[in-house]
Amino acid sequence: MAEPMKISLVLADVDGTLVTKEKILTERAIRAVRTLRERGIRFAITSGRPPKGMNMLIEPLGITEPIAGFNGGLFVHPDLSIIEAKTLPRKAADQTVQVLRDHKVDVWVYSGEDWLVPDAKGPHVDREQWTVKFAPKVTSDFGAALDSAVKIVGVSDDLELMKKVERDAQEALGDTASAARSQPYYLDVTHPQANKGGVVASLERMLGIKAAEIATLGDQPNDVLMFRKSGLSIAMGQSSDEVKQAATHVSDSSEEEGFAKAIERYVLGNAP
Repeated sequence: MAEPMKISLVLADVDGTLVTKEKILTERAIRAVRTLRERGIRFAITSGRPPKGMNMLIEPLGITEPIAGFNGGLFVHPDLSIIEAKTLPRKAADQTVQVLRDHKVDVWVYSGEDWLVPDAKGPHVDREQWTVKFAPKVTSDFGAALDSAVKIVGVSDDLELMKKVERDAQEALGDTASAARSQPYYLDVTHPQANKGGVVASLERMLGIKAAEIATLGDQPNDVLMFRKSGLSIAMGQSSDEVKQAATHVSDSSEEEGFAKAIERYVLGNAP
């Protein structure tokens, strides 16, 4: 009989994984994380959200590990003090904005503490504000903000168009930036090393934990990058076939306690 895999760290995506589509952190999820710690397994989170957009999770989950915001573009301590930041090269930032505008999708820029949007009534702005708990600044001129952009987002509810935008951005930017959909309607563009796979590598370095001893959980195409780097990977039940096929296991959906069940079944070994 094979030896059980050693897991020293669990790394979870937030939206659609750790929380439900209504951004609810369930009691069962909190208990699962608490049990991980009781077993000596560390717990960390990563998201395309800015770090302060994850602040509400830190206390209920008792997070003590580095937090990876902007898909790893910004690592912070639980008090939100900065550990390290990776900003987009200015040329790549300019090129990203041009590609997104050429496809006629909305452009958001995250720079420093600011979230810049062209239209406060644009698609998903209200939802994003509710999610991250702070308001954007409205401007049509990103100007100097592109000198320190941590993340640029393309936004559209035309989901087929967003697949094309992703492909075209990846082709145009090459290795100067990382471009991947974090939701079917969002394309996140970050520093080339600021992606979910890079988060695994960074935590391996920061915490002295082998990637083979890290379990990752996610639901979107950008989570596949961390699946490939980690020893164990779990996709949520609502994930696309592409994401499910890249994972070691598939859990239930985020609406059906998929995160907690994944921890219980595949990490803690508590399958009935």
